[in-house]
Amino acid sequence: MARVYILANVLPGRDREIREALRGMQGVAMADVVTGHYDLVAVLEADSMSEIFDSILKKVRSLKGINRTETFVAVE
Repeated sequence: MARVYILANVLPGRDREIREALRGMQGVAMADVVTGHYDLVAVLEADSMSEIFDSILKKVRSLKGINRTETFVAVE
């Protein structure tokens, strides 16, 4: 199982809307609004890393209202 963690900054007031959109996407294991430098954290899971980067991550980054993402690949 491949896993990626995404931290995202979103437009003001859009955090809950984007969280719900993420939660409805196939491949998104969880998504939460958080405090700190980022607005959201999400966990993406798939059978392979290529599936995450070629499909799921592209859909996440295309959501309107996401300003910036930082991606962390789980290695173990």
